Amino acid sequence: MSGKSPLTATGEQRAVLLALAGSRDRGEADRARAVLLTLTGWTSPRIAEAFGVRDDTVRLWRSDFAGGGIEALKASLAPGPAPTKSETALRVVTPLLEQPVANRRNWTIPRLRAEIEAREGVPISRSQLSKALRKKSSVGGDRATR
Repeated sequence: MSGKSPLTATGEQRAVLLALAGSRDRGEADRARAVLLTLTGWTSPRIAEAFGVRDDTVRLWRSDFAGGGIEALKASLAPGPAPTKSETALRVVTPLLEQPVANRRNWTIPRLRAEIEAREGVPISRSQLSKALRKKSSVGGDRATR
């Protein structure tokens, strides 16, 4: 079935959609832009081509908006357990890496892993520790391993 979508939005919803279209989260922004384009008359295939997704994906976004409004388009965290190993690792590693370079030990990933396990009794894989350190350095603005 093709043709004009029955989707509608109030002026206030359009304003919020415009703001959401400028989101840093690409998925969130794409969903908002797709709804805005729908409101201007674009079809699912045309929007799908513009965003590099399938027609069904565009219809899903529209359905989400129709059923849940703006909130349904916003990014959400996937449910799951808390990242306890990463949090524990950072709690141990952060003070070690914040010491002045002249006075501190040369910390490698294997040495850090051993220190975390010795202090907290929590084994952590090399890749998981590396990801936690990268994430910390990108959030904190400093390089955790320098």
